Amino acid sequence: MARAPEGAGHTIVVALGGNALLPAGERGDIHQQFAHTRKSLEPIVALAGEGWKIAVVHGNGPQIGDELFRNELARRELPPLPLGVLVAATAGWIGYMIQQSLQNALERAGVARDVVTVITQVLVDPEDPATREPSKPIGRVLSAQKARLLAQELGWKVGPAQSGWRQLVPSPRPIAVVEREQIRRLIDGGTIVIAAGGGGTPAYRDPVLRLEGVDAVVDKDRAAEVLAHDLRAEALLILTNVEGVYRGYGTEHAELLRELTAAEAETLLDAGELGRGSMGPKVEAALDFVRGGGRRAHIARLDHGLAAVKGDAGTVITAD
Repeated sequence: MARAPEGAGHTIVVALGGNALLPAGERGDIHQQFAHTRKSLEPIVALAGEGWKIAVVHGNGPQIGDELFRNELARRELPPLPLGVLVAATAGWIGYMIQQSLQNALERAGVARDVVTVITQVLVDPEDPATREPSKPIGRVLSAQKARLLAQELGWKVGPAQSGWRQLVPSPRPIAVVEREQIRRLIDGGTIVIAAGGGGTPAYRDPVLRLEGVDAVVDKDRAAEVLAHDLRAEALLILTNVEGVYRGYGTEHAELLRELTAAEAETLLDAGELGRGSMGPKVEAALDFVRGGGRRAHIARLDHGLAAVKGDAGTVITAD
């Protein structure tokens, strides 16, 4: 009797960074972004071949920064679009790139799965202090001089990044995915769903207007965790540009941590071992997932996605 694929019947949510599609240092024209998109989807094709039911959440950090800048350049000729609408716009065209590239890759691999993109609203608390205090870095890395100039000319708030300066925008914590039932039905039918693109478009429920948008950018790893919880997923896979979670990252004594309990991961966070703007939010999302009933969360390098899910690469975080 043939053995069932390892992921058959189980749901996984995969979080893919916007930097994977537009790496730092590149001009980032659409041809380059398509090329990076095609390369980044190899682990998702492999997971589909193993029978996993899949939702893909992607970031938009570099892209939303470009859209805001393009918005400002066109301000004298066209009405500017607010940040929340631009998040939805990036979710549309990045979703299109992923959807087309993934469908082609699945067909080449002989994996019969449909792919759709769902423009997703993510509920946030309008009273969350983070909606009023820009803290999330987006866009391209700038020199200090360029950052100061844009802050003066465009009114941007900017802050230091790992290798320069970046624009900062509000980033409230996500609470729930509005379209979760529609996404669940699609996934249960075998469709791979690209959802909560750019972290999803932030919204809140107004007693009169019903759903109303918020001008902010939700962290895509936190949005992926909320979606994984809403879908009752077996696993959360966060793909990044490093091997996994390290103790002492960036030092000569850096140690890759292959397995962590939630308590151990929390200790690392409390000790300041993980950067607030890099690995920290990924580990926090993983913690929320496993403590909310998820079985396991994986953090791994982009090209090690399937190996991580099999326990052969990256870091796996489980409940205490």
